[in-house]
Amino acid sequence: MTNLAYAAQRYLLSILLLLGVAASATAQNADQLPSWNDGKAKQSIVAFVERVTAEGAADFVPEAERVAVFDNDGTLWGEQPLYFQLLFALDRVKAMAPQHPEWKDKEPFASLLKGDIKTALAGGEPAIVDIVMTTHSGMTTDEFDQIVRDWVASAKHPKTGRLCTEMVYQPMLELLSYLRANGFKTFIVSGGGIDFMRPWTEKVYGIPPEQVVGSSGKTKFEMRDGTPVLMRLPEINFIDDKAGKPVGIHHHIGRRPIAAFGNSDGDLQMLQWTCSGPGPHFCLYVHHTDADREWAYDRDSSIGRLDKGLDEAGIMSWTIVDMKADWNKVFASEP
Repeated sequence: MTNLAYAAQRYLLSILLLLGVAASATAQNADQLPSWNDGKAKQSIVAFVERVTAEGAADFVPEAERVAVFDNDGTLWGEQPLYFQLLFALDRVKAMAPQHPEWKDKEPFASLLKGDIKTALAGGEPAIVDIVMTTHSGMTTDEFDQIVRDWVASAKHPKTGRLCTEMVYQPMLELLSYLRANGFKTFIVSGGGIDFMRPWTEKVYGIPPEQVVGSSGKTKFEMRDGTPVLMRLPEINFIDDKAGKPVGIHHHIGRRPIAAFGNSDGDLQMLQWTCSGPGPHFCLYVHHTDADREWAYDRDSSIGRLDKGLDEAGIMSWTIVDMKADWNKVFASEP
């Protein structure tokens, strides 16, 4: 090979190397939160992640301690006009009705069978607990798991006609992926039933069942035809809501999170617990302000009320996501 040919080859290799470096840098710097508008909320998320992942920096947090907790209803997927687990319970009432003729004269089931949800739920929390406990018990944990999987595969939202699993917020899916790409372990900490969420959260959110914390009913070990099973009982075991959320985090996770995400007063204590810990921390509220693409509600809502939490967020300088202003897309199925 002549000196000229050798020099030409080296020059070409140098150009290719430079192009490869540039392409790699571009890929690394590509927007990982494309459904978030470039505003204060998005900037605060990125700034926090960069702070705690910069090795040698004062706020660096080892990967083992990068725990992020997310509420589910109203934070990761919709919750209006009813919590989706309650929609599941209402469908279970209809399916179970033939085996319970006494429900025709027994509230809240009588009203539910007439399609009068408002009257059925007028009994407040006791009525809801009665509905959930009745429809979620009397079977093995494996049987319940399959019932939930079948329901989630076909259940549609009563207002939008979308599958419930299509009512997931695209910006929050991106946020979950972004955090995991930066060494965070993501958990769901929800007032919803732990056994209702676990069958589908890994497929929908990428969060495995062992990283789901939620409310639970009591279970009992039994032998059925020589086979060991866990039977679901119509009794409350633990309510993972409000002050119960930090307790659930302590019992299930064993580490205080450094980041917490919620949307209602039911998440307030979780955010307070997270942001009162030592070292860097980050707390964020999703504020439902978009009546066109989703719903607009906060202080006066009977579902997902955000009142005390909104005040606390202002006092503590937590990040507040204005859904209408901060998200250029709410659902993945939007054009």
